[in-house]
Amino acid sequence: MAPRRTMGTRMPAIGGVLLCGGQSRRMGQPKAWLPIAGEPLLCRVARQLAEVVAPVVVVAAPEQPLPPLPGDIRIVYDERPNRGPLQGMATGIRAVAEECEAVFVSACDVPLLRPSFIRTLCEQLGDELALVPWANHQAYPLSAIYRVSVLPTIDQFLREDRLRVRDLLLVVPTRYLTPADFATVDPQLESLCNVNTPEEYAQSLRTLGLEATADALAERPEPAEDS
Repeated sequence: MAPRRTMGTRMPAIGGVLLCGGQSRRMGQPKAWLPIAGEPLLCRVARQLAEVVAPVVVVAAPEQPLPPLPGDIRIVYDERPNRGPLQGMATGIRAVAEECEAVFVSACDVPLLRPSFIRTLCEQLGDELALVPWANHQAYPLSAIYRVSVLPTIDQFLREDRLRVRDLLLVVPTRYLTPADFATVDPQLESLCNVNTPEEYAQSLRTLGLEATADALAERPEPAEDS
């Protein structure tokens, strides 16, 4: 386990970048609007981020409809659409670069994200440019912290059409946190569970104790095929 920040060490100013410009093909409907306990999923995740980091900026595709967000949540639009999360990261980091030293980057499809998970990452940030959870034999670069000084490298990647976020981690100083680092705040690492399909969405509702909503979703008839 990495050492925690000691008393008296200054916490860097950390903002939030929330990516929601994906096309939600497997879900069959925009994930940002999925209802979770009476609020759209995007609003829920934005609220979780705002409990720990500020400012929070939502990065959307141009002309993408969004649910109403709290007044302190900013919205910016991808400079070039359909180029994946790395493009969204560049747009979001650029929007807050004058106010923050680092940002917590998150996708919008993580209904089980916990503020304590974000806080643990913030407390562990050292001199590295990227601080990334590692679990299940893989990195989770869209639930991670990046220093804003990584932006020139991201811009270079985008100019070269290198769009994989995981490739970025191979060239910038990166430190990984293991499940042990989150054992007291999120032992099952539910914060890393994203929802890409209706089945995963229903399972997340059950995890949150919303069985009735999940059961109603499961009983919804399939749409009739066009003849």
